[in-house]
Amino acid sequence: MRCLINKKGSSLLTENVIFIVLNVVFFVILIIFLFSRAGDAAQYEEKYAKQIALLIDAAKPETMFDLNMQDAVDIAIKEGYDPKQIVKIQDNVVTVKLRGEGKGYSYSFFNNVKTNEPYFMQNKPGFYRFVVEGYK
Repeated sequence: MRCLINKKGSSLLTENVIFIVLNVVFFVILIIFLFSRAGDAAQYEEKYAKQIALLIDAAKPETMFDLNMQDAVDIAIKEGYDPKQIVKIQDNVVTVKLRGEGKGYSYSFFNNVKTNEPYFMQNKPGFYRFVVEGYK
């Protein structure tokens, strides 16, 4: 009795197994990447730079606002960065930096107002105070 092996069928099965294994590996790598980026300092730098710029854009002269940045302050302390140096505003550009290396994240605002240098509030840890003084 002769045993006939269908070579075409076995190669089709092998191709499908390889395809499934490669897809599983790809999705595992994708999930690991997404979980590693969740809660990253860069994400908070972007979030707060945009939020501050939008608040300044909407502000009128002589406006003061306090922003709770506790999670950013916690990350900066964990990274060994001074919490008093997190936010800088210069020439209509807000820069938030939570790590010693790198340049942080910068975002510009369009409102033609003059702002003071934001300062870290000692009496309310985790809060920054921003004052929009007037038009330039």
